[in-house]
Amino acid sequence: MQTMTAPVLAPITAPDRTAGPITTVIEVARRTIRKFARSPQLAVVGTIQGAMFLLIFRYVFGGAISTGSVAYVDFLVPGFVVTSVLFAGSSAASGVAEDIEAGFIDRLRSLPIPRSSVMAGRALADTITATWGLLVTTALGFAVGFRIHSGIGHALAAFGLCIVAAYAFSWVFIYIGLASGTAQAAQGISLLVFPLTFVSSAYVPVSSMPGWMQSFAEHQPVTVMVDAVRSLVLGSDSGIHLAHTTGYYVVGTFLWAAVLSLGFGTLSILRYRKG
Repeated sequence: MQTMTAPVLAPITAPDRTAGPITTVIEVARRTIRKFARSPQLAVVGTIQGAMFLLIFRYVFGGAISTGSVAYVDFLVPGFVVTSVLFAGSSAASGVAEDIEAGFIDRLRSLPIPRSSVMAGRALADTITATWGLLVTTALGFAVGFRIHSGIGHALAAFGLCIVAAYAFSWVFIYIGLASGTAQAAQGISLLVFPLTFVSSAYVPVSSMPGWMQSFAEHQPVTVMVDAVRSLVLGSDSGIHLAHTTGYYVVGTFLWAAVLSLGFGTLSILRYRKG
């Protein structure tokens, strides 16, 4: 009589459900972009707002602002395109605050995923949506009379710098959203960034400002980024009278982008981990 023995089963182990950093970044970015796409009023209102400001500067203030031999529309549009990422930033900050209020951030904290990747995914999504806004703003600029004075390669490089600026400032607004706690507070605190757009070379030459203000205006990040884009699309011999070469402002743009990204990126990740 044979003795029947039960088969030996391999132990069952729980599958590893920890998402990697790349997967986390992609999924968080995808969720944020879907939320933006399902709220078309955000894009419509942003487009209308941008068009209104551009028309006001182009046709109301333009006749009173002297930019030398350069047409004001050609001086204005590069600065307006760069600063459009700041005007869109309040929506990004409010979006982060809304996720906190809705409990979405708390749910992400409870998951076994890299916490730094969550913030990186949000920054990626905000950069993508900002790129869409940059395309719309650039099209509006051409519609009101702006023309490129350099080659297409320089123009594409200038647009790439605008995307770099959008990514850098996205970290500023992510931190504002995390620190404020509510969407209303985030929107209000975001207004504190707006003076950077006006105390810069975006809309008027820095030389037209009071002497005590010029030093700050010349060296703050928005001016450096605007002058880099303006120099690329208008050319160094266009008469815009920049104090430095195109290369100087391009390198300065990347340095400022690194400072803003690393500084506010670190603060955002620490704030997210703190809860």
